[in-house]
Amino acid sequence: MKFVRACGSALLILIAFTVHAADSTALQLQLNKTRISDAEVLLSIKTVIPKGMKVYALQTSESDALYSAISFDSAFLGRLNGKVEEKGKLEQEKDASLDAVVKFYSDTLLWQQRIKAALTESLVLKGSINYMYRSGDLYLPEEKAFKFSIKPEEQQVTTGAAASQKGVEHQSLLWIFFTAFGGGLLALLTPCVYSMIPVTVSFFTKRSKTRAEGIRNALYYSSSIVIIFTLLGFLTTLIFGPAALNNLATNWIANLLFFVLFVVFGISFLGAFDIALPSSWTNKADSKAGSGNFLGIFFMALTLALVSFSCTGPIIGNLLVLAAKGSYWGPLTGMFGFSLALALPFALFAFFPSKLNVLGKAGGWLNSVKVTLGFLELALALKFLSNADLAKGWRLLDREVFIAAWVVIFGLLGLYLLGKLKFHHDDELPKNDFGLPYLKVSRLLFAMSSFIFMVYMIPGLWGAPLKGISAFVPPMGTQDYNASAATASIVQPSATTPKETAMHPSKYYERMRMYEPEVVTKYGMVTYFDYQEALEASRKLKKPLMLDFTGINCVNCRKMEGQVWSDPEVMKRLKEDFVIVSLYVDVHNIDIPEGEQYFSKVLDKQVETLGDLNADRQVTHFGANTQPYYFFLDGNEKRLAPEGYGYDPDIPKFIQLLDQVKAAYQQNISSVK
Repeated sequence: MKFVRACGSALLILIAFTVHAADSTALQLQLNKTRISDAEVLLSIKTVIPKGMKVYALQTSESDALYSAISFDSAFLGRLNGKVEEKGKLEQEKDASLDAVVKFYSDTLLWQQRIKAALTESLVLKGSINYMYRSGDLYLPEEKAFKFSIKPEEQQVTTGAAASQKGVEHQSLLWIFFTAFGGGLLALLTPCVYSMIPVTVSFFTKRSKTRAEGIRNALYYSSSIVIIFTLLGFLTTLIFGPAALNNLATNWIANLLFFVLFVVFGISFLGAFDIALPSSWTNKADSKAGSGNFLGIFFMALTLALVSFSCTGPIIGNLLVLAAKGSYWGPLTGMFGFSLALALPFALFAFFPSKLNVLGKAGGWLNSVKVTLGFLELALALKFLSNADLAKGWRLLDREVFIAAWVVIFGLLGLYLLGKLKFHHDDELPKNDFGLPYLKVSRLLFAMSSFIFMVYMIPGLWGAPLKGISAFVPPMGTQDYNASAATASIVQPSATTPKETAMHPSKYYERMRMYEPEVVTKYGMVTYFDYQEALEASRKLKKPLMLDFTGINCVNCRKMEGQVWSDPEVMKRLKEDFVIVSLYVDVHNIDIPEGEQYFSKVLDKQVETLGDLNADRQVTHFGANTQPYYFFLDGNEKRLAPEGYGYDPDIPKFIQLLDQVKAAYQQNISSVK
């Protein structure tokens, strides 16, 4: 009889897969965890079963013909305290197809499992639910994976880490806002916008019957500008989403597209051609400007946005790329800051129309601002080309080539500001009382700044660190000639012992050493690029392992290395007390061995490259996906600090963390002995 039932169950499942596999309906799981003691956590999985669906109960005896099952990863079986408890309104009926009694739930179902976990422990518990259900005449199997993250309950540590992370996010959005606000101020100085301010404000004051009405109309106009550009940020977020925007920073194809886009914008600003939206858009918006009150003013603002696109478009394009760092809120914050700066003059001059004369004439100086922005666009374009070059390992734009290009660009900018270069739309320099052309002091100061920056970069052609811009130039490993390399070992003697020399990294080292940051090269610090190799070195050298999740094109990573790692006290600890493995998450031109490749559920792709391997490790094992992020382990892969350490250039705080990790490691060794 059991054999018949088993065959019947198998036949039902086979029919379900073959005939109606596409109609399977996965349950929506609600995960929750509750600490019930200092050593135990209760995991709960709740689901509401759709109407007309029957989910079969967990197996309680061998006679059960249809049943569900919950399994946990084998690594956590020792933590299970008792069996899974199943709660809900249990029903049973005789199934005519199987000629057997089956148990099922048709309403709300709750599974609970007790887990052994101390207050200070941090772990990620994984498992899956394999449930069988009936929908109509179909018997369908379904598998649903789940994951619980259990973090330490020490209030001081948790609160501090959360506050630090929120502080970084808050700082990032503030940076985006003020950068975008500055971009809006730059846009005001372009010919397309600047010349519109007095004309528009005068129009509102003259057409209005009272001063109050003029102010109100100007406020409508300013608010419309903010709404239009903020709406652009919202649509950008809605279309692309936060993950897609964030991934643009490391995608080589996206960086190449940005390079081409910024080159086009830069050449346009230099006067080669104008970028304009279709004239039909402008005409339609302009035709609506006379209708209604607020609606008409709104379309006037829309007309300004469309007409001025040739000047504001390149700036907005830059800002949207920078705003990708802010996830969902980035584009919204950026466009709000940009539009606020753009709208302020229209509102302020409406309140004080007599001050319009301070604007001066919209003469050739506006074109000079536009050309200056063109040079800056070209310099920024090279940064995106460098990102793609580093990601693919083409070696087209090595460090000295990149620096040479920037030296030329800022040198030419200085000559332009001195009046030695002329472009299509440039006017002659103003003339003094003697009829001779002269430079204004402000223009001279900008020219001096450009030349000073150019001279500052020149030593970088021979390997000077250029700490001020180290986060933007390619890594020192791409420098073909480094004059300071020979003296670095004399100034900073290596502290390695013969035993440490024997543990020199080998796996991926020759391919990855070009990406080593300048501080590593300068101080002769040893870094690994393979997790297992570094873990083995940590065990043999009896030193804690520091995991440095980083990226080739990660600006904050370079800032952290240049500002914090380079501190003598920090460097002393890193070299003497730790084994460091740099896990680059954006290296996609180095394949891992076929035997180590696997499918990642987190990334939803086959892990084939070193970057994918490191990215999957960071998300799966450490629950983080931003860089830089540092985690500390002992030889048994147990965390020495409950939380990781993200971007925070507080040197004393980082030193304190390193000392705490070292002390925890030594305490672990002592307890084992």
